[in-house]
Amino acid sequence: MNSLRIAWTELRRITAGRLPRLAVLAMILIPSLYAGLYLYANHDPYARLDQVPAALVIADAGATGTDGQPLDAGRRVADNLIDSDSFDWTEVDEQAARDGVEEGRFDFALVIPRDFSRSLTSVGTADPRQARIRLVTNDANSYLSTTIANTVVDKVRDAVASEVSVEASQTFLMGLADVRAGLLDGADGAAKLRDGLADAHAGSKRLKDGADRLATGAGDLKEGAGELRSGLSTMAEQVEGLPASTKKLAQGARKVAQADQRIAEVGDSVANAADRVTQRYGEGRDDLTALMDEQGLTAEQQQSLLAVYDRLGEPIKAADREASKVSGQLDELATGAGQVADGADALATATPRLVAGVDAAAAGSRRLAAGAGELETGAGTLADGADELHAGLGKLKRGAADLRRGLADGAEQVPAMDAEQRAAIADTIGNPVDVRSQAQTDAGSYGAGLAPFFMALATWIGGYVLFLVVRPLSNRALAANQTPLRIALGGWLTPALIGVAQVSVMLAIVGLALGIEPANVVGTWLFLILITACFVAIIHALNALWGTPGQFLGLVLMVLQLVTAGGTFPWQTIPQPLYVVHHLLPMSYAVDGLRQLLYGGLEARVLTDALVLGAWLVAALLVTARVARKQRVWTPKRVKPELVL
Repeated sequence: MNSLRIAWTELRRITAGRLPRLAVLAMILIPSLYAGLYLYANHDPYARLDQVPAALVIADAGATGTDGQPLDAGRRVADNLIDSDSFDWTEVDEQAARDGVEEGRFDFALVIPRDFSRSLTSVGTADPRQARIRLVTNDANSYLSTTIANTVVDKVRDAVASEVSVEASQTFLMGLADVRAGLLDGADGAAKLRDGLADAHAGSKRLKDGADRLATGAGDLKEGAGELRSGLSTMAEQVEGLPASTKKLAQGARKVAQADQRIAEVGDSVANAADRVTQRYGEGRDDLTALMDEQGLTAEQQQSLLAVYDRLGEPIKAADREASKVSGQLDELATGAGQVADGADALATATPRLVAGVDAAAAGSRRLAAGAGELETGAGTLADGADELHAGLGKLKRGAADLRRGLADGAEQVPAMDAEQRAAIADTIGNPVDVRSQAQTDAGSYGAGLAPFFMALATWIGGYVLFLVVRPLSNRALAANQTPLRIALGGWLTPALIGVAQVSVMLAIVGLALGIEPANVVGTWLFLILITACFVAIIHALNALWGTPGQFLGLVLMVLQLVTAGGTFPWQTIPQPLYVVHHLLPMSYAVDGLRQLLYGGLEARVLTDALVLGAWLVAALLVTARVARKQRVWTPKRVKPELVL
């Protein structure tokens, strides 16, 4: 009797009759019912969230935005939520929302408070506040709906934060543009300041030179004022007797003028006498000419006589001229003497005032000397101050140049942006991360994502229920003293063949009815056959080794694998002490291999998973063979087990 004959005998036994056949058919459909119904119910739950009732409370009073326009952010958020069809939203007041969540009419409530918009606009003020959205939940309604609602609120928060960040960034960038313009204006102003300080620096140099010259001149003035004071003092001493002398001079000048007047009068008399002599000379010549005419003298004779007479007239004419000249000079002398006398009188009159002026000048020169000393001291101080001013203006000029360069460099550090660039930068700041998923493999739906786990779990359950009717080992084969390995293979082959039918029907239902199409159909089918062969071998070994307790251990092992296989959450999220269990038990590799084949992952990982499952298959068959060897000897416990299901 070979293994196939043992398997065929067991298969005929369990299908002998209508009800046994129906039982086998039911066992074939159990994995399909388990995996198919669960995946059908959870095929795409996120697509029907719009059927989940949720309350929406809009209490926002609005505000004025940073652009001066009215802002009703709460209404805008509400409209976006309603348009998104994320849930079955119903707008109510806050009390109705709370009552509805408590009574179960709403799974949760989203409350946008009165100060929502005002808080958003506070970003651009000195007193910024966070805008708050309240989420009212009740896990007694649905824990997962609360979790999903928190995700929705997070998306709302991110969207609002992004919008506010964009607006705040726009305001900031506008301010930055103003800062850049201000820096450029400041640089221009600093350049003008530098030029002005350069002129002031040059002027301070001239001031310094002038102050030095003033100090030198003040010293010279002090010396000259001293000399002037000394000279005026001496002059004052010298002119002290001048009034008396000028008075005497005036008196003498008056006498001289009077004498000169008398001399001038005598000169006038002499001049008059000379005029009369000259006149009488002319009359005598006329008389002489008339007498000669009477005497009958010829012209030559008359001329000869007149020539003699004229020789006498020349001295007379000369004397007349000199007398007239001397008379004029004497008149001028008399007039000048009078003027001198008048001047002497005026000098005598003015001399006391002159003396008083000299005294006053001497006193003024003393004050001038004192002031010149003070001027010299002040000029020295001014020269020192001018030196300091010159040095300080030099530093200011250099500082203004540094300021201009700094402002210009600062302006260069601030980018010049037009409105389009500011909008792009603000959008980037408000949305700094652009998440673009690049799926190496794609499950397609929530149900497809869970399919590897539940198909593997359904395969274990299918193998588990088979041994409710299938005997682990053939008593006939044991009695016939067949080889242990042949007995083990014969006992495994029957449930394994039924398992092949189970996974084939399950794969057909999942692929055709639920639309979860494997990327590698043939590979998935062959891998499912390997999985059911491995799982049947393990459960077969447990039943052969311990019987009813082994059946119970198969259930325990299923639960342990359900926890550690990482079918729903990443296996790394399980407690660390269970990591060893995850890496040891076969369902972890069954789930991983199905994921690769269903979604189109790495075939190398499938090969590793297949080798691990194959190792478990071989190990389980060897354990069953070992048990078959021992069970060729009957014991009281085998005849009457302590526990029977």
